Amino acid sequence: MPTLLTEKQRKVELASLFLTGWSMIDGRDAITKEYKFRSFIRAFGWMASIAIIAEKMNHHPEWSNVYSSVNIILTTHSENGLTELDLDLARKMDSLKS
Repeated sequence: MPTLLTEKQRKVELASLFLTGWSMIDGRDAITKEYKFRSFIRAFGWMASIAIIAEKMNHHPEWSNVYSSVNIILTTHSENGLTELDLDLARKMDSLKS
């Protein structure tokens, strides 16, 4: 079972994610990012790829898609906050976007 990030993990790991466009959500232990694509089909294709990864991880994002944008929120619902699962999924999302 995942555990909440320690203060040390938050300082180190979140700092690197913030450099790639992730940010904290005010009033919630969660991170968010908006991805922009050239078209709806590219956005949707990326989401389909992420869905397969998320399912294998048994860790599912909160997300929405409007045309060429995908808005993501990551938090571990079972722990009511950020865990290593969120960091791993965020990194995988970033690596598939580049």
